[in-house]
Amino acid sequence: MFHKLDEVEAHFQDIEVRLTSPAIASNQSLCQKLSKEHSNLQPLVQTYREYRKLRTDFSANEILIREDSGELKQMALEENSFLEAEIAKLERRLKILLLPKDPNDDKNIMLEIRPAAGGDEAGIFAGDLFKMYSKFAESKRWNIEVMEITSNDVGGFKEIILMIRGDKVYSVLKYESGVHRVQRVPKTETQGRIHTSTVTVAIMPEAEDVEVNIDPNELRIDVFRSSGPGGQSVNTTDSAVRVTHIPSGIVCVCRDEKSQHKNKAKALKVLKTRLLDMKRGEQHAKISADRLSQVGSGERSEKIRTYNFPQGRVTDHRIGFTIHQIDSFMSGDIDPMISSLLAFYESEALKKQTAS
Repeated sequence: MFHKLDEVEAHFQDIEVRLTSPAIASNQSLCQKLSKEHSNLQPLVQTYREYRKLRTDFSANEILIREDSGELKQMALEENSFLEAEIAKLERRLKILLLPKDPNDDKNIMLEIRPAAGGDEAGIFAGDLFKMYSKFAESKRWNIEVMEITSNDVGGFKEIILMIRGDKVYSVLKYESGVHRVQRVPKTETQGRIHTSTVTVAIMPEAEDVEVNIDPNELRIDVFRSSGPGGQSVNTTDSAVRVTHIPSGIVCVCRDEKSQHKNKAKALKVLKTRLLDMKRGEQHAKISADRLSQVGSGERSEKIRTYNFPQGRVTDHRIGFTIHQIDSFMSGDIDPMISSLLAFYESEALKKQTAS
C-alpha cells in the first residue's frame, strides 16, 4: 500500500509542476483536466502526508522511551498512546481512499420522483421529497434544472424530473434510489387515520453524448400544446414535445419551456440518461450477487426508508439508522443520513477488499 501511495504522491507533485507551466496554462482543456485530477488526488495525498508525519513523531518518541528514564520518557509514552490511535484512524482512511472509485461519482444526476402506492397522498409526498432534495441541493450550491414536472388536482405531483449539476453530485446522492415510505395523516384524510404511502426515487448519472449514441431513425417525435391542471392552456403554440425511443419503448415528455426546441433538447437529455441507466442495469445483472450488492448496483430495492411523521422519525432500513428531527430533515438537512450511508458502504467495500 505504501509503495502505491509514494507513487501517487510523486504523480501529484508532477501535476503541480505541470500546472505552473505557461504551455499548460494556455491549453484550457488540458489545464482543466490536470486541475481536476489534482483536486481528486489532494485528499489522499494530504492524508498520506499527515500519516507519515505522525509515524515520524511516533518513531522519535520510541527513541526517547528507550534512552530516557525520566519525565521525557513519560511524556513520550503518553503522546505515543494518542498517536497510535490517530495512526490507526489515518491508516483506515487511506485504505478507503485507495478503494476503486465509481466512474460515475463525479457526474451530475437526473433525479426522478414518482408516486407509487397511496393515491393522492403519494403525489403530495412526492412534492415534499422534491422540496427536500431541492433545499439540500441549494445548501450544496448545486444547480437545479426542472426537466419535467406534472402536477395533480390536489396539490401533489404525478412526475418530477430534475437535472442537478454540481461537484460530485452522484457520489453524494447515489444511495437515495429506491422506495421511500411515508406514514402520516394525509391532508385528504377526514377521519384522522394514519395512512402509508410510497414514492419511488431514481438517481441516474447524467449521460454524456459519447456514452449514448441514438439513431435519429429510431425516434418518433410528437409535438402538442401544453396544458395545465384541469386542461387549462399554458401555451398557445405546439411547444410540448414527446420523444419515443422505438427499440426500448422509452417515452420522454417535456413541456416546461415555451420553446419547442428547448423542450426537445430536454427530452433528448432525459432519454439519453434513461438509456444509459438501462445499459448499466443490464451490465449489473450479469455480475454475480456475491460481488455486487443490490444497492451498489443502483437497483430500486423495496422500502429503503420510512418517514414516520407521528413519531417524528426517519429510518433508513438498509443501515438501521434513525433520525428523530423529521421537520429539519424534510427541510433539506439530510447530511447526517447521507454521511452514515456513505460510511456504511465504504466500510462494506473495505471488508470485501480485505477478504479478497
